[in-house]
Order: sequence, then structure tokens, then C-alpha cells
Amino acid sequence: MRFREVIRAPFWLITFIYFLFLSLVVAVWAAIGNQPAFITWVVCTVLIVLIALKTTLELEVDENEFRAGAAHIELRYLGQATALDSKAMGRLRTRDADPASHLIFRFWQSTGVKVEINDPRDQTPYWLITSKRNKELAEILNG
Repeated sequence: MRFREVIRAPFWLITFIYFLFLSLVVAVWAAIGNQPAFITWVVCTVLIVLIALKTTLELEVDENEFRAGAAHIELRYLGQATALDSKAMGRLRTRDADPASHLIFRFWQSTGVKVEINDPRDQTPYWLITSKRNKELAEILNG
């Protein structure tokens, strides 16, 4: 494994969502009682764990393949990789975005990498990927 990065949702975001869920629990408790409120609390707690797990993004580069979440591509089909600061990433996520591009980003992380795709069978011009270690990832993909 030449590169591995795991991007998780920040604690403040998970806490905020959980407090929203708890307000639902309080509303259920006030309206219909203890037992339904307890069931709602259990369901909300399971949901917050699932949200935390499902929003995790794993980036991996090994000898032959690049994996970003569920997407993967052989390294031979990758073109130029460019490390993006928060302004460039923001532009590529919004007004400068190509509708055919593949977006793999998390809104709470502002930096990333643009990886051009050189596969004649693939209509996707590039992947836009969130990364905290964007410069290191771009160097490995270019090297």
C-alpha cells in the first residue's frame, strides 16, 4: 500500500445530528410517552452510528489501483493529478464543475485532488476527490 487516508465526519457534525435526533425523541416522549420515546432513542442511536460509518471515505493507492470509496480505477488510466486548495476545490464543486465528472467529496473537508481520466471507454473527464493530504496524494498519483 503506497497511500491510505480515511476521512471521517467531524465530531461536531455527528453531535449536531444526534442532538437533532434527540429533539425528535423529546417530541415523541411529550406526545405519547416513555416506551415509544425509548424505542425512538434506540433507533436514533443506531441511525447516528450508521451515518458515522457510511460517511467515512477511504482513499487507497496500491501498486495497480486507486480506490476512492466504492469507486476504483487502474493507475494506467489516470492522467494528471492536481492538488486543489479550498478556493479551487470550491469552484470545481460548483460553477466550474463538469456534469460528466465523478465527484467523491465530503462537504466538511475543503481541500482535494482533481484526477484526469485517460480511458477511451470512459466518458468521465476527471474525478474530484476530497483529501486532507491532497499534495501527497497528487504526488503519488503522478509519480
